Amino acid sequence: MKIERIRLDKAKFDMVDFAKHPTGFSLVYEPGSRKPTSAYAIRIYTDEGVMGGYVGGNAVAAAQLRMFGDYLIGKNPLQRELIYNDVKRQLRKFDKMGMGFVDIALWDLAGHVHNASIRTLLGGWKTRLPAYASTAAGDRNGGLDSAEAYADFAVACKELGYRAYKLHVWDEYEVSEIVKTIAKVREAVGPDMDLMLDPGCKLETFAHAIQVGRACDEANFLWLEDPYKDTGISIFGHKRLRELIRTPLLQTEHVRGLEQHVDFVVGGGTDFVRADTEYDGGITGALKIAHATEGFGLDVELHTPGPAQRQLMASLRNTNYYEMSFVHPKSSEIGRSQLVYADDYRDGLTAIDADGYVPVPEGNGLGITYDWDVIEANTVETVEFS
Repeated sequence: MKIERIRLDKAKFDMVDFAKHPTGFSLVYEPGSRKPTSAYAIRIYTDEGVMGGYVGGNAVAAAQLRMFGDYLIGKNPLQRELIYNDVKRQLRKFDKMGMGFVDIALWDLAGHVHNASIRTLLGGWKTRLPAYASTAAGDRNGGLDSAEAYADFAVACKELGYRAYKLHVWDEYEVSEIVKTIAKVREAVGPDMDLMLDPGCKLETFAHAIQVGRACDEANFLWLEDPYKDTGISIFGHKRLRELIRTPLLQTEHVRGLEQHVDFVVGGGTDFVRADTEYDGGITGALKIAHATEGFGLDVELHTPGPAQRQLMASLRNTNYYEMSFVHPKSSEIGRSQLVYADDYRDGLTAIDADGYVPVPEGNGLGITYDWDVIEANTVETVEFS
């Protein structure tokens, strides 16, 4: 079997009621706004008529695909490990984003070849996954605009079935407001809900990270993630922070690849390890990180929701929660799920069952069906390799 052709479509959709924050880069609630957003859809075709696909990626990944797309033509699509290592070398001067969505499509293709889900190919056994509600960033527009709003939303998420809740806070902040919010949320939900905080590298100084971290200590938070503006990459800085607070750190969302993740753990910069099925070299790369993390006796937490994340998480022992990201009290279904999927797969605030779980798709490959007609109807650019 050989790869015969690759097609990459860039499709445009609108995100309703969300816009970029005027003084930062976060997406925040803004009623009545429509923000254009892109989806990249890759399809890998073989000479035996089997196709693997994936919708995700970003502009950087799409640009990097142009650097190695021709290399893939004629390769055996089942030799993912060979492709992973060759492409990794080709992208050695860059962040390697382009590897991820290609690798996921190759895993989807393998599932169709073997008539099995990716979970099955990985030896997975989980059929459903516990999810946590991961909020959108704070706003000043009547959504997540106060400590009370975060607390009320946490209670609402708990009532829906979520057993854990993660706060993403404001771009413009006062430390005292964040500290108040941390305490208010814990008071509202009680002691039996896991709570996490992800400032998204917004805190201006190491001192702010200590102050916020100590508030997390008092409220018994499960983890503190990417607190300050080193952008989550200083092993030494986070090692020092770990020595000054009790709340475990979750780092490595912003370092790329297996070796850098291992270096962060060995250097003492994190307690939990973050991996991403797109950013870290696809399912192949994220699986390497998960297994390396397991070797250190630590847990790995996968970034963002999606079918690839569900398939991989279903095969991992050392992981805790599926991230249902970008949920918000004024918008229950954020994202493109209702557009790009032809079946009943979806992510969003109400995509969990009464116990707070999401199902793992059972079909071949990713286990889902994309609506290629809708994707093509919204496509603004196509690149092909053959």
